[in-house]
Amino acid sequence: MPTLSRKLALAAFAGMCALALTPVASEAKPFRMSVSGDANTMDPHSQNAGNVTLLLRQVYEPLIQRGKKLELEPGLATAWRQVEPLRWRFTLRPNVKFSNGNAFNADDVVFSIARSKHQFSQYGIFTDTIDQAVKVDDMTVDILTKIPDPILIQKLPSVYMMDKEWSEANNATRPQNATAREEFFTARNAMGTGPFMVRSREPDVRTVLAQHTGWWNNAARETNVTEIVFQPIAQAATRTAALRSGEIDFILDPPVQDVGQLGQAPGLKIVNGPEVRTIFISFDTSRDELLYSSVKGKNPFKDIRVRLAMYHAANIDAIHTRVMRGSSVNTGSLYPEAVNGYSKEGDKRYPFNLAEARKLMREAGYADGFEVTFDCPNNRYINDEAICQALVAMWAQIGIKANLLAQPLATYFPKIQRDDTSLYLLGWGVPTYDALYSIQALIRTKDGQPGNGSWNHGRFSDPDFDRVIDRVKTELDQDARRRLIGEFNKLYHERVPHIPLHHQMIPWATRSNIDLVHRADNQLEVKWVKVN
Repeated sequence: MPTLSRKLALAAFAGMCALALTPVASEAKPFRMSVSGDANTMDPHSQNAGNVTLLLRQVYEPLIQRGKKLELEPGLATAWRQVEPLRWRFTLRPNVKFSNGNAFNADDVVFSIARSKHQFSQYGIFTDTIDQAVKVDDMTVDILTKIPDPILIQKLPSVYMMDKEWSEANNATRPQNATAREEFFTARNAMGTGPFMVRSREPDVRTVLAQHTGWWNNAARETNVTEIVFQPIAQAATRTAALRSGEIDFILDPPVQDVGQLGQAPGLKIVNGPEVRTIFISFDTSRDELLYSSVKGKNPFKDIRVRLAMYHAANIDAIHTRVMRGSSVNTGSLYPEAVNGYSKEGDKRYPFNLAEARKLMREAGYADGFEVTFDCPNNRYINDEAICQALVAMWAQIGIKANLLAQPLATYFPKIQRDDTSLYLLGWGVPTYDALYSIQALIRTKDGQPGNGSWNHGRFSDPDFDRVIDRVKTELDQDARRRLIGEFNKLYHERVPHIPLHHQMIPWATRSNIDLVHRADNQLEVKWVKVN
């Protein structure tokens, strides 16, 4: 039996005994899914990363959730309203239980909101404007904000609710410090109200989730999946072979070069669509001397001419055609069209122009180029390492020798989260579907305030950006807010804090007997999966 407390073991046994009484769509089935890299924690308030939330969303639930078309829907709250400019009132769903049998109530909400605001949490970008959550009664909570927040309701679907009693009993009242690779109870254990519960957890090997038979919405349960086997497989060829052989039912991230063949293979199918995620390059623009460079005594990335030269040297059409096999949308923007704040006039790239790039390098005093370490994940985004390899070759044409350091996400993310980088590739999704989420986390000066610069690991800082971002955060008039985001878009193009590359297209590969809902957030909800 997996390592569980006696209480959880009894709960799991009771759940299995009750399985036959639980309404499901049809005959109960297991569902085996794979991605290139494992979730590096099960803590719902620690790491704000796609592979983490892919697992967490099967176990934990927010007050407000998103439906099949990403529309806002009641979750653990059945209703909400703004009673004052800085006060929102939430009516909680009755008769909800965590998978250990504990009742969900206002104490859990107050605890979870406070926990998500802890300094070790990467979820502060969703709760940065919240002052506190206050219990009105057992089934009513008020959330008080420090300032008017025009998108609070869009943020809350990303804030999961924990069991306060369970957290206290297991010394987990704060989030795991995953950046420091802290060993913590919630790295391997979870306790949520969602449709599934953790049965066993072997990091980087296998995580098994079992049906939560006490889930509040079992009467309307759409899935016949009673067990999820989550198995990360780093090698793309091995992952696709496992799908072909029937060992795996679903791959979230099939290699784009294999998509055509997989779609034509007997018993398999491809489900495709755009993702709300942008891939870009970021620089250390803060240090006076780069950590990993042949240039001593100064930082070439502080010079906009160097950044612009690297932008001009990036042949995005070649990356789109040869690396991504057409499964990308070239962009000059930090967010795609589905995000509030996107504009076509703000989505313009600097053209591929080697002559202009070399001219800029000469003007900046780097006619002979320089060396620098280039950090890149190799199992997080579609063809991430191949993108980085292509850029290495392109930058070599203007004298920049980018020494590629490609790593699995388990080591890559902690490294860049320590700001231990000079040049790196990152992908950024937008779960709020509002530009503030991107511009606050990626561009705002990192000043210790929740959400500000939380993923700005090049420590870019510009007071003009900060002024605009801070106004976007509090502006309630939507027309005025869109104009401010337009001002940001103009600054983003002119001052080159990043090199935007493309928005991802996300093909999912699955066995043909699987019905599922493909969403632009690249997050599979197994509660809607049916195995035929």
